[in-house]
Amino acid sequence: MTGRTTADVVVVGGGVMGTAIASGLVADGWTRVRVVEPSADRRAELASVAGLQVVASATEITGTPEVIAVVVKPKIAAVACQQIAPLIGEQTLVMSMCAGVPLGLLAEHLPGGTPVVRVMPNTPAQVGAGMSALSPNETVSPQQLDLATSLMQAVGETMIVPESLQDAVTAVSGSGPAYVFYLAEALTEAGVQVGLTRQQADKLARQTIIGSARLLAAGEHPTVLRERVTSPGGTTAAGIRALDAHATRAAVSDAVWAAYRRSRGE
Repeated sequence: MTGRTTADVVVVGGGVMGTAIASGLVADGWTRVRVVEPSADRRAELASVAGLQVVASATEITGTPEVIAVVVKPKIAAVACQQIAPLIGEQTLVMSMCAGVPLGLLAEHLPGGTPVVRVMPNTPAQVGAGMSALSPNETVSPQQLDLATSLMQAVGETMIVPESLQDAVTAVSGSGPAYVFYLAEALTEAGVQVGLTRQQADKLARQTIIGSARLLAAGEHPTVLRERVTSPGGTTAAGIRALDAHATRAAVSDAVWAAYRRSRGE
C-alpha cells in the first residue's frame, strides 16, 4: 500500500459532505484526489479547488483506486455502488458515508469480499472540525482501517465503533450540530427580547458557543465547567433553575432518542 497522502482516492458525490472530504484531503496534503459529480454546476465549483480532479462519471476514472468514498444520498447508495463496482480491485477499500445504509446492504451491490468501512461524519467537517465514527466489515485489514482513519482525520476527529452503535452515533454527533445551532438561534432570539440589537445578540451567542466549545476541547468535564460559571444564588443559577423547570435535560434526551429511532427506521 502506498503512503497515506499519496493513496489514490476517489470521492463519489460532490455535495456538501463530499466537497468537505475532498477539499479537506487536498488541504491536508493528499495528492491524488478525484471527485465524481454528475452536476455540471457542482463540477464547476469543485474545479476551483486547487489540486482536485473532477469528472462527471465513474466511467471516466482510470486505474484502480485504493479508496473509493461513496458520499451520496441513502436512496441512491445502491446505484452508486453498482457504478463503482468495475473500479474495485483486490486492494480497494470502499468507504460509505451514506447515512443509515448498513454494511450488509452495501455488500449486496459490491463484488464479493469487498472491504467496506461505514462512516458517520458530521457537518463541522466543512471547517476541519468534524467527528466521524467508523465501522469496518470483516474483510477490512488493519492497514486499510488505518488508512480510512487517516482520511477522516483530515477533516476532524475519529473513533472506531461496532456497526451496532452507528444509529446512536447518528443521534448524538450526526444530528448534534443542529442541536447546537438551535441553541444559538434561541440565545439570539432571547437576547433580542431582553433589549439587545439582533446584531449584538447574534455576536454574543456565536462567540459564547465558540468559546465554550474551546473550553470543552481542553478536556475538563462539562459539569465542572458549568459549576465554575454557576455561583450560588447568582444569575447563572437562576437561569439553570429555569432550564431545569422546563425539563431541558429530558428534552435533549428525547431529541437524541427520536433521532436514534428515526435512524433505525422506526
